[in-house]
Amino acid sequence: MKIIIKSAFCIGALFLCFSISCKAQFPPPAGQPGSTAIFKDSSVFVGWATGCKVQRGYINISDTSFTYLGDNKANYGAEGSALGKADDAPVSLGDGGYAVVTFDNPVTNGPGYDFAVFENGLNDFFLELAFVEVSSDGVNFFRFPSVSNTQTTKQVPAFGTLDATKIDNLAGKYRVLYGTPFDLEVLAGTPGLDINRITHIKIIDVVGCIQPAFARYDSKGNIINDPWPTPFNTCGFDLDAVGVLHFTYSTEDQSVFLFPNPVTDHVTVNILTGSEFDMVIHDVSGKLVWDKEKVKNNSTIDLGFLNAGIYFCTFTLENGNREVRKIIRR
Repeated sequence: MKIIIKSAFCIGALFLCFSISCKAQFPPPAGQPGSTAIFKDSSVFVGWATGCKVQRGYINISDTSFTYLGDNKANYGAEGSALGKADDAPVSLGDGGYAVVTFDNPVTNGPGYDFAVFENGLNDFFLELAFVEVSSDGVNFFRFPSVSNTQTTKQVPAFGTLDATKIDNLAGKYRVLYGTPFDLEVLAGTPGLDINRITHIKIIDVVGCIQPAFARYDSKGNIINDPWPTPFNTCGFDLDAVGVLHFTYSTEDQSVFLFPNPVTDHVTVNILTGSEFDMVIHDVSGKLVWDKEKVKNNSTIDLGFLNAGIYFCTFTLENGNREVRKIIRR
């Protein structure tokens, strides 16, 4: 009898563990342990979107005759509002509207996350979401797989709330001035896509309506439920910025070279301009871990104090130019 009870207990425990793992939480809001949110001023960003085209969506996709301030489509902000660093001055996309942003250099697949999308969520709970797609030719776009585990039995109202731990790979997961990051490695092997040369990124409002006629779905077939309707000219996803962590540069654009990389203990820095430079190192969260001025060209620097992981080195040259390089500490 004891054996039977023990076996039943083990089976029950295994089932419970399986159930919990199937409902594993995704990263929490900005500032909480385990969050992947990246603040706008983090040194991991090497650039921002420089071009944007917007196709506005309706204020209320279920009633296209509804108007606000004389317009039936979102009209807050301008295309230029999505350019440069996040500043809480976005462009509103409307129900199902989208924006396509471009860059001076192609985005590339580097270690860890490669770019981040910023929305202007009021707090950690009032969140408006968007799909994210990328293209290496400006014609064919490929969507990041996404998950929304928010309940779908009741519509999240206009000023309702969401739980970030139930959302994955949807832009808008984090509050204003904190970007939701995306890793191009997720799309590796996708036919027709060169993840090492992304020229266009598309951000598409998910609508958020749970009515089948207007619903949008995540990669698992779940209806995506977010605040709806939002009957204002600021409706839908509000795109504030797209920051880039990894660009593709031609060698003639580079003045700083590191070797070896990945690094075991020491790295040598060679610059093509000037005889010395200032150098700071930040971890992936943006925390400063090393800072030194007037380092001589061809210096070998001891990085043995760093834990294994990904870091970003910012170099300020004598001519005032700044360049950022990724390093991997083994």
